[in-house]
Amino acid sequence: MQHDVRTGRTARRGRKGVTLLAALGSCVLLAASAAPAAAHGGGYATSYVALGDSYTSGPLVPRQVDAYCARSDHNYPSVVAGRLRAAVLEDVSCSGATTENMWKPQGTKSPQLDAVGRNSDIVSVQIGGNDIGFGSIIGTCAQLAPQDPTGNPCQRHYGASGVDELTLAIARTGPKVARVLRAVHERAPHARVLVVGYPDLLPDDGSGCAPSVPFATRDFAYLRDTGKRLNLMLRLVARWGGAEYVDTYGPTVGHDMCKPTAQRWIEPLQPASPAAPAHPNAKGEEAMAGAVLERLSHRHGGH
Repeated sequence: MQHDVRTGRTARRGRKGVTLLAALGSCVLLAASAAPAAAHGGGYATSYVALGDSYTSGPLVPRQVDAYCARSDHNYPSVVAGRLRAAVLEDVSCSGATTENMWKPQGTKSPQLDAVGRNSDIVSVQIGGNDIGFGSIIGTCAQLAPQDPTGNPCQRHYGASGVDELTLAIARTGPKVARVLRAVHERAPHARVLVVGYPDLLPDDGSGCAPSVPFATRDFAYLRDTGKRLNLMLRLVARWGGAEYVDTYGPTVGHDMCKPTAQRWIEPLQPASPAAPAHPNAKGEEAMAGAVLERLSHRHGGH
């Protein structure tokens, strides 16, 4: 919006007139910043920046467009951008990313926060899994399973000190994610900021499916609960950090890595569809895109 500034006329209005104009101007600015970016018309493009780890980038999901970051052009940011009117996507998600890589380079890649600026309308953040050591957790639990196939050797391992190490890791990651959100808000003060949770990896009822997923029977429920605690932390940090939480767990229940090939959206440790082990396949990325689009369809500011 352009304003015709006529200096002489404004001066004659006096203090009361200037105060009224300032108040009206503030209201216009507030209304513009609160409006969902996707609602802009008149040829304005929606700038969407996607930050995140491998659950965002979509490793091995066809078609891979960035070999270093294992990024797919059918990951959920790409699907979301394709369905938003006049959206311009800058996807800097990268496999293996932690909260530290928001500020620090990841190999040859610039810090992810470099992509966020004052013109960013939507910023999605899916991070934290690698901060708690997601990959090593899966490897450790699979290695320990033969010691007690029907028990919970993985849970006992992480709780050997008397306090569950994974619960502590999640608690320690919370402030790191909060710092990321503060940095996003500083760089893009008018953007809608979405914190995207992680999908349902294991049966929600706590049942197992060894040997196709080689965990001990009672560790399935333990690992399910760990994933839920991670998502709860992300939900709370989003609320406290002025962001909107996107639940991808609920929409993916019933499509975990234990389900038959045609039904699952998360691949097991030996994938049958193009995807990294224990990661979403193309259907999983599509489901997460649906959750993001559902969140964007609501008015700005809801949680």
